[in-house]
Amino acid sequence: MITITPEAVQQLKGFLVEQGSPEAGLRVFVAPGGCSGLQYGMTIEESAEDGDEVIETEGVRLLVDNFSAMYLQGAEVDYVNSLMGGGFTVHNPSAVSGCACGHSFNTGGNEATAQGCGCG
Repeated sequence: MITITPEAVQQLKGFLVEQGSPEAGLRVFVAPGGCSGLQYGMTIEESAEDGDEVIETEGVRLLVDNFSAMYLQGAEVDYVNSLMGGGFTVHNPSAVSGCACGHSFNTGGNEATAQGCGCG
């Protein structure tokens, strides 16, 4: 379903310890909107909700709701460092297009929910 890279695992473990919530999980979700029709989001949550898929890798948990799971099949959570700072990102093989900021994507039928580019 969705995987997480070793670098992202280590960064997430460190972040959760810093926050005093080493047992929490990273919720990865998809919501309508963004310049390409769908956008990614991530939050830290203490526990899974009913119906969530829970993917555990090396002691960290990814939490994915049913709606988001449809769009995240085969996706990978990664951690990237750049000149603008580091952060978690999603590499999604289902995305046929995206925006420059990397937070919005289209799987081929999401034009109805697309909005103006807010990457700036």
